[in-house]
Amino acid sequence: MEEFGVRNPAAGIAEIGLGKAASVRYNFLEAALYEEAIRRGEAELTADGALRALTGQHTGRSAKDKFVVRDGNTDGQIWWDNNKPMSPEHFAVLHQDMLAHAEGRDLFVQDLIGGADADNALPTRVVTEFAWHSLFIRNLLIRPERDALEGFLPKLTIIDLPSFRADPARHGCRTETVIACDLTNGIVLIGGTSYAGEMKKSVFTVLNYLLPSKGVMPMHCSANVGPEGDAAVFFGLSGTGKTTLSADPKRTLVGDDEHGWGENGIFNFEGGCYAKTIRLSAEAEPEIFATTKRFGTVLENVILDENRVPDFNDGSLTENTRCAYPLHFIPNASETGIAPHPKTIIMLTADAFGVLPPIAKLTPEQAMYHFLSGYTAKVAGTEKGVTEPEATFSTCFGAPFMPRHPTEYGNLLRDLIARHQVDCWLVNTGWTGGAYGIGNRMPIKATRALLTAALTGELKKVEMRTDANFGFAVPVAVDGVDIKILDPRSTWADGAAYDAQAKKLVGMFIDNFAKFEAHVDGKVRDAAPGIRLAAE
Repeated sequence: MEEFGVRNPAAGIAEIGLGKAASVRYNFLEAALYEEAIRRGEAELTADGALRALTGQHTGRSAKDKFVVRDGNTDGQIWWDNNKPMSPEHFAVLHQDMLAHAEGRDLFVQDLIGGADADNALPTRVVTEFAWHSLFIRNLLIRPERDALEGFLPKLTIIDLPSFRADPARHGCRTETVIACDLTNGIVLIGGTSYAGEMKKSVFTVLNYLLPSKGVMPMHCSANVGPEGDAAVFFGLSGTGKTTLSADPKRTLVGDDEHGWGENGIFNFEGGCYAKTIRLSAEAEPEIFATTKRFGTVLENVILDENRVPDFNDGSLTENTRCAYPLHFIPNASETGIAPHPKTIIMLTADAFGVLPPIAKLTPEQAMYHFLSGYTAKVAGTEKGVTEPEATFSTCFGAPFMPRHPTEYGNLLRDLIARHQVDCWLVNTGWTGGAYGIGNRMPIKATRALLTAALTGELKKVEMRTDANFGFAVPVAVDGVDIKILDPRSTWADGAAYDAQAKKLVGMFIDNFAKFEAHVDGKVRDAAPGIRLAAE
């Protein structure tokens, strides 16, 4: 077995064309990566023992610079309306140019796993130019036992060289930044960006491509499990409460962002968490806050004061400040990343129009409709004259990472829901009593009470009404919840104004879903909302 640490670069990664690197730091652990990152000026130590790194120009994902190789295998399988194609010829040139760029450089290699389920795991070798990137991806993916690394055979190789600059004319890309995915050969090339999240989401993209053909549903969601083995999945876009509501001290956290659902149940794709830290506080999110004070955590674009104490309220570099830490830093995290088939699916939305009820029961067809819609709403901005909320539709609650057509994922989800008789609920954490600027944010106490009732099964026992606009079932009364809040129209001072707002939102759903109508069956089309406005 070869020694871990600096070693002959011709051994181990020569087969992927990196044999001319000056040195290779192979599966370095946390302390060694700290030393390298600090020595090389990539990052600095915080007062609490975390490692802080800055990403420079790119403080988030470069979605417009992501490409998928279009070849004989992928041509008919990729949703090209959502994925930019790159020719195999351009990719080959890019690949060779990046390998040449790596010559004479110090590199870091981590051999890791994407997917906690052994039958669906993706062994992944990540080659990075930065030591802190090596620590980041080591935190985020699943770390094999050391004795299991001998003879490690990757199915995916990621090469991340931030100092490389792509040539759009030569490489068939858009700018000097490029994220290129060869799904046929299992290679991802990342250049021109220091944002570490590109590596994490590249693994997710590849799993989203590979797993559906095996009957496994990849999901952009958090998941937890109760003491009786009652697992739950939480879909939701940013700002809807996905992380907050799935973090329940009475339930075990399976994972906070990416999961698969196959014949054995659900499983985490990752071995860590990548949590937002802007305005993070010990009072609101104590478990996440505690991870920022631990050795091994990577803080990304977080401002430090003169004593190197993080200031999580400072968004001067970006609002997208984050921390990356292994899952076991969370006290009630699952040790296996595996849970039974879910009994409950929660689809979260923050409806800033004030139209949707705080919770609604979905049929399998309605669940597919809302999954394909992926609706939430952003609040009005500060620009003069902008007073209306803005609707956001991100299909499958994660369109940027979905290589296949959304209906492939939607059909898989609907079939799994029906097969395992899963209860599906739409939970609105947005506004009540009016749209943003007039109404109020949905009380978190009410949301948690309704969520608890849904997870325990109590909510299925209460009387339901059919929503006049969306056709789903809404509880009439729930113990411990103000009865008025369950009927959004009754919370508005002007019922006619609510009707107009509801009509507007229904129209947005219908317009957005038009692109899917030809790809779904009649039952799913019939699950669409309709203009059935309530009477005064």
